[in-house]
Amino acid sequence: MSRIVGISGSLRRGSFNAALLKAATTLMPPGVALDARGIHGIPLYDADAEAADGVPPPVTALKEAIATADGLVLATPEYNNGIPGVFKNAIDWLSRPPEDIGRVFGGRPVALIGASPGGFGTILSQAAWLPVLRTLGVELWSGDRLYASRAGSVFSPDGELTDANVREQLRRFLAGFSAFALARKH
Repeated sequence: MSRIVGISGSLRRGSFNAALLKAATTLMPPGVALDARGIHGIPLYDADAEAADGVPPPVTALKEAIATADGLVLATPEYNNGIPGVFKNAIDWLSRPPEDIGRVFGGRPVALIGASPGGFGTILSQAAWLPVLRTLGVELWSGDRLYASRAGSVFSPDGELTDANVREQLRRFLAGFSAFALARKH
């Protein structure tokens, strides 16, 4: 069984992006599993803390999950037309120490998805991720895109994906990305 890691970049209990990943776990193509993760427990990056204590255990666990996966899906919210600070902070920690960047990110197939209450989905935050991902040396999949807009009407109050069009779009997106990722298996 092939495995792709998905990370939700939101800390909110009712996160639309965590709900999007939860739906994705049920829409993966045959033979591929999505391991949905979050960023809870990752402290603010502090080089002094890193020097004194090393990489925190939640970061190490997430790094190992990514390093052993066939691909990575980042489910990004959009805050003030850009990358959420907590998500960028998590990626900054995941790139520590710098000599681990190649093992964790180098050449790794990565896709971006996102859900937002706004009318444009997460188009601006996904664009803002591009220089970060380029710096980390990932292989970004651009074969499709998924910007779930007006997320309050796409998900039920308990976080179930109820919009049939978004569900089908997500299924197609995951099939395309999975094929891309598996063709580039490390």
